[in-house]
Amino acid sequence: MRIGWIGGRERNETQLERIAAQSGHRLEFHSGHVGGRGAGDLRALVERSDFVVIVTDVNSHGAVLLAKKLAERAGRASLVIRRFTGPTTDRLRALFVLASIPINVVWSWLAVALWMFPDQDLRL
Repeated sequence: MRIGWIGGRERNETQLERIAAQSGHRLEFHSGHVGGRGAGDLRALVERSDFVVIVTDVNSHGAVLLAKKLAERAGRASLVIRRFTGPTTDRLRALFVLASIPINVVWSWLAVALWMFPDQDLRL
């Protein structure tokens, strides 16, 4: 799966790509800068991606809004997160595994969890 990562710290790009590759995915990073050719590069990244992660904390409002709009228009699954603190291997692998699961399976698991644990406050 090709994952587009928009925003976040540029110094983490190599580590993100390496962990994605270890999980059988290909990750492409975009800093979130939309000035100059940045908006065109962002559009191209979204169109090439199967799944898009949009980090809002280290990203401009314009880039976040544009990335969300481009992902929706292109029909790409996306995940908007506030921040991704210190890209730990376990968190990234879990994220990449989730990205590989068809959305109908995820919703089925959620329905079963809600049925099995009706008194629990399941936060998504």
